[in-house]
Amino acid sequence: MKKILLITGPAGDAQGWGDLNTTQSIKKAIDDSGKTATIAFVNSMDEFYSSLEKNSFDIAWSALYHISGKSETIGMGDGAEKWLADIFDDKGIPYIGPNAETMKNLIHKTSTHKILKRKGIFVPYHYQLGTSDALPDIVYPAFVKPSYESRSVGIDDDSVVHSPEELKKRIDYIEKKFEQPALVEEYLPGDEYTVLMLGNGRHQAFLPGKVVVDPSRFGKYPILRSDLRGVGVTKIKPVSKKREELIELCSQAMEVLNCLDHVRADMRLDANGKPKIIEVNGIPGLKPIKSWSPQIFSMNYPSSDDPMEEYRKLIDQIVTSALVRYKIG
Repeated sequence: MKKILLITGPAGDAQGWGDLNTTQSIKKAIDDSGKTATIAFVNSMDEFYSSLEKNSFDIAWSALYHISGKSETIGMGDGAEKWLADIFDDKGIPYIGPNAETMKNLIHKTSTHKILKRKGIFVPYHYQLGTSDALPDIVYPAFVKPSYESRSVGIDDDSVVHSPEELKKRIDYIEKKFEQPALVEEYLPGDEYTVLMLGNGRHQAFLPGKVVVDPSRFGKYPILRSDLRGVGVTKIKPVSKKREELIELCSQAMEVLNCLDHVRADMRLDANGKPKIIEVNGIPGLKPIKSWSPQIFSMNYPSSDDPMEEYRKLIDQIVTSALVRYKIG
């Protein structure tokens, strides 16, 4: 029986799948699939290293990029300690998800954009700016968000700016509130989509979905603000148009970024209806039913049973794909 070590901590909800309740749901899904899972809730690097030593496992699966006590934001860590994927790599430990280099590039959104743009993959124009930087000559309106966050953290109606004065004010807000530079992007006014990548090689699947919010919940702009996350108003619906275009864009990005097992690319349409990648999530959320991955999976692989059966199949597909990749029979 294959054994999986699930690693989470206080920052699990901000950084990855979700809180401890979500991790327990993942454990149950793994246990019900004929494998077995153990949860390690770690508050420090010492506890993390101890969890690796005291537990017997075939593969690890972490909700954490790095150890942090912050439950709302991700950031890039303090720079002094390694990320968990670094340690897995150093120790030769099999683990689910992209390698350490890719994980860091995905959290550092400017790095993601630069890598994709260099390969001719469509992203918004972008600048990483702090309060001490001179403003470039950009086209307004522009969109401003934290450089190292996810889940729409730091995004609200004031993220859309129309002048250098508004841009400076928002950069200052991002730097003070989140202790990181701002990512200034082209404002994309069109619909938002997401494409889930599951598996690797010839077993890889790309599953697109349209991100839908009741228009009455929007403020001044049709953007996915942080307060629209996790409250049941954001839904994933089938894609009727641009399906193949979205899949191809995601496929190209995943290959260039070296993404593995379970990664999601978020996109919006520009003013000309062209999809551009706005973020690639290396540890997508896995709250049963509510998170986007379970919604997309259920939409594409509906079960005749209940939604938790679909959830079990999703978790098993992620775990099995990683085991096969490592040739763990």
